[in-house]
Amino acid sequence: MEIDYKIIGQRIKEARKRKEWSQEKLSEEIDVAVAYISRIERGEQVNLKRLAQISKALGISLEYLIEGTATEASNYLDKELYETLLTCTPAKQRLIYNIAKIVSNAKFV
Repeated sequence: MEIDYKIIGQRIKEARKRKEWSQEKLSEEIDVAVAYISRIERGEQVNLKRLAQISKALGISLEYLIEGTATEASNYLDKELYETLLTCTPAKQRLIYNIAKIVSNAKFV
């Protein structure tokens, strides 16, 4: 898997804006220069230590920043499943639906 720093930067920016934080506020929280936050949000490479600090400050998981999924959320696969279904033919969509229906009604011991 190749790491896409542009997407990571976009996710950081979106999370920061959801918190209504400026780049200055985030930079203060993790004790770095504002210019550093700006470069990260534009897609410059960031090390794992800083990424962990950013995820903690913004209250989002590292997994979300890197992969775009948040497994602690109960619906973390919704987007991936939806996107997968969009690429399937109607027949395959029906098959996937039928399998999901069977699995959801199954009683596992």
